[in-house]
Parts: sequence; structure tokens; C-alpha cells
Amino acid sequence: TSNGGSIQQGVLSIDVMLSLRAVSATASLSAASSSASSASSRGGRLLRASSNPPPAAAASSTPSSAANAASRRSVFLGAAMLRPLLRLAGVGVAAAAGSGINLAARAAGSVAGAGEIAKVLVDPKYPAEFPFGASEMQRYDETSDFLFYSQPRFVTHIDDAAIGALTKYYAKVFPASGSPDTAMLDICSSWVSHYPKDYKATRISGLGMNEDELKKNPILNDYVVRDLNDDATLPYPDNTFDVVTNAVSVDYLTRPLEMMKEVNRVLKPGGLAVMSFSNRCFPTKAVSIWTATGDLDHIWIVGAYYHYAQGFEAPAAEDISPAPGRSDPMYVVYARKQAA
Repeated sequence: TSNGGSIQQGVLSIDVMLSLRAVSATASLSAASSSASSASSRGGRLLRASSNPPPAAAASSTPSSAANAASRRSVFLGAAMLRPLLRLAGVGVAAAAGSGINLAARAAGSVAGAGEIAKVLVDPKYPAEFPFGASEMQRYDETSDFLFYSQPRFVTHIDDAAIGALTKYYAKVFPASGSPDTAMLDICSSWVSHYPKDYKATRISGLGMNEDELKKNPILNDYVVRDLNDDATLPYPDNTFDVVTNAVSVDYLTRPLEMMKEVNRVLKPGGLAVMSFSNRCFPTKAVSIWTATGDLDHIWIVGAYYHYAQGFEAPAAEDISPAPGRSDPMYVVYARKQAA
């Protein structure tokens, strides 16, 4: 549960339903890569969550338009694939079709546009109760996350273009640099937070898994080492922060509802929470509901975390992908804490 660590070499597409054979192959690749830090990342290869089956050989590190198109496919593709999450939501195919998502275009394999991403949370039709249980939060590798993140990796999860897009988004939504009495918190933090260069706040705190990485993060005033999958509480007083960020790590959280309740607690009234993610992950550490679904579903899932945590305004989503088909996609799901 840390946003540091990535590999831009040997990127593979994984099937939406990871087979044991595919995961075993991933584990073998991870073991091989751990001997070469230039081709490893936090003890495992960073794979692209996709509905494509794994290719026979590693693909180029530069995402193709076909790969990006496939990665955005999801259960929203058509009637047969709509059922898994729609059953959770308690709605039917007709209702989903009425959401404005172009199912025919999705079935034809077209890349989802920014409008499709935003529409997912316009009328998400969440059921009365939180739809994810222990089975959806299971991972192939249930060993301690502290073991997985024990070695520092001073590399990044996503490519430079996606990083730039996230930084630009932060610059747009953050309080003005240098604003008085401003406090920021980056959870699942690492050696870099992707905040705007020279951004200033009264306090910028980080919470992550590896102390060596946190020590190197130049923007942090203070940090805490904590595994949120072991202890989902945030060690800060109520109403402390103006903004809480989580970059490309929400897919590893096994207790997301508890964590989002804590995010709400530590935010000031009206404070902003931003969860950002791409389509890359360590499949052995990502929760099963994430590896079994696609980008549109991920928007729905992260929106559900806000919704069921309560205390937030209605969450919204934005596609900030800088160059679809030529760089890593980038999405944000965000909401503000309700005013007191």
C-alpha cells in the first residue's frame, strides 16, 4: 500500500480473471526481476490490469492504443459482462444502458472517452449495503505487506506523462501554494508525492510503508510508517487536513471502507479527498475485485468507498489521461467532506 515503485519494462497485459497459471507466471517473473533493481519494483512486476489475455512475450513499455482500449473495457461492455457488478448494484442491464454509457461502442472495443468515465458516478445505483466482502478483498499474496515493501525502490508507478497529468490536476484543485493554515496528507506515500513543484503548505504529512522512501520525500514535513491493511486508522486528530491524497495505491487496500471513514474524520469540513489510479498494479497484491474488473468498474468501486464511508458529498470522477493510447491512463475519483 505505497505509491512508490514501478516498472516501465516488460509490461504485460493480464486477463480480467487471473488464472492460477497467470499468477504463477507473474510470481516467476517477479522472482527473476528481484535480482535486477533496474527491472524490478518492490519485489514484483507491475502489470497492466486489462481484459486482454497475457501475450506470449513481454510487450513494449510504451502502451499501444490497442492495449489502452482493452484496458478500459469492463463489465460495462455488454449484457453478458454487465451482470457481475450490476448484481452488486441491484440494477439491470436496461438501467445501465440508460446511464448514457455507450455499450455498443464499448462492445466494439472503442476507447472510453472522458465523458464515459464521468458518467459512471452520475447515477451509480449503489445498493443499500456495502457490496464488497472478504472474498472481494482477498489477494493472491496474503503475506505481510511490510515484507513486500521492505526494500526501498526509488522508481515510479506510472509514466512521466501520467505523472505530469496528476501533478497538473493537483495544481488545479489544491489550495493556493503558501495559503495560511493549510494542511495536506498523502496516504500510501513514498519518496515522491507528485505534488506541484515547490508547493508550500503549513503542513504536508505522509503515511506510507517504507521509512527510507518517506525520508527521501522532499515535500513532507513529517511522516508515519503504517500498513493500512493491518491498522486502517490514521494517527491524526479530527478535522486536521484540507486535502488528503492517495496516488495509485487504492487497489491494494483490503480495508478501504475503514480507511475512507478515517479520511473523512481527519479532513476539515469541506476538505477534499482525491484518489487517483491508472491501470497498472501488482496483481498478487491488488484485491480480487480490482484485478477481475476494468477501468470503468474501478471508478464505480472507488466511488463506492466514498459513498459507504458516509460524510462525503457525492463523489465524482474525471479522466485526466494525458494521451490516450500513447501513455498510461490516469483517473481521479474525488469528493469533499460535508460541511459541519
